[in-house]
Amino acid sequence: MIERKTHQAQRIADYLEAVPFVVDPHELYSTQTLYAGLDITRPESFEQCYDQRVYQHFLAQGKVTDNPLESLARNLHDFCIMQSAKRLLAQWDKCKVVAVMGGNAMRRDDASYAKIARISKRLTELGSLMVSGGGSGAMEATGFGAWMAGRSEEEFAEALARLMTVPTQQDPEYLQTSLSIIQDYPQCKYINLSIPTWLYGHEWTSPFATHIAKLFENSVREDTLLTIAYGGIIYAPGRAGTIQEVFQEAVQNHYLTFGFASPMIFLDTEFWTKTTPFYPLLTDLLEKGIYKNLLLSLTDDPDAVVNTILQFQERIEKAGE
Repeated sequence: MIERKTHQAQRIADYLEAVPFVVDPHELYSTQTLYAGLDITRPESFEQCYDQRVYQHFLAQGKVTDNPLESLARNLHDFCIMQSAKRLLAQWDKCKVVAVMGGNAMRRDDASYAKIARISKRLTELGSLMVSGGGSGAMEATGFGAWMAGRSEEEFAEALARLMTVPTQQDPEYLQTSLSIIQDYPQCKYINLSIPTWLYGHEWTSPFATHIAKLFENSVREDTLLTIAYGGIIYAPGRAGTIQEVFQEAVQNHYLTFGFASPMIFLDTEFWTKTTPFYPLLTDLLEKGIYKNLLLSLTDDPDAVVNTILQFQERIEKAGE
């Protein structure tokens, strides 16, 4: 019996040692750690960077795996990453944590991309920790805006213009453009957090996040994004994933799951009332009492978004005095 247990323990240890990711990371990822092995002068080197090697292993083992050793490795990894994320968040007033939800397909030359970036830049400068799902589109715009916090309008406009020349992830220079901006505009003062997942490993992990909590389990990622954003969630145009997040957050607010409701701010009136008319649906359900406690707002104005977040933070601070 002892020999059998020793063999099993060795088998587990060997497997955990062999996987291409650190199963017990002691800190969150950074651009440097995720993209270790990437040479931006050689695009083909992308396949050899840490992030992609882990993703290819994830696919080879199966997004949903029947291998208990692989499940153990992934769960241990995600647990350690989440512990690091909790340590980071513990340093922040929870009502200063603000998330942006929106589509990964949003182009860099879309008007909403620039609006999200400006909102994120301003809120970061005013003391909020901006959080996103860490992918492309609206998620990248969040990280980009936070990365440019403290920079002048001219610097922000120049960096945005450079991004817009490579508008989609399908463009060969997409990632390289981001990395070149990071190099030209280093960020030493402000931070932002992203929580991406290898389930969507075909998307670039945005390098603009200073702290990256990349996970295997997407359900943990989704719940975490919505749970930690006590300071409010800004909903930019998106598709199925974004709409799922709308109703998941509405349930948390309805039940006051974490003690109070947080703002749900919908950016882009045309999109949320005509293209995908979920804002009128939510307001109707709120009026009928089917939903309660929802703090809903709809706007096209980045300044209005910032003001709504700041007013909420001020109200919570006064209530706690």
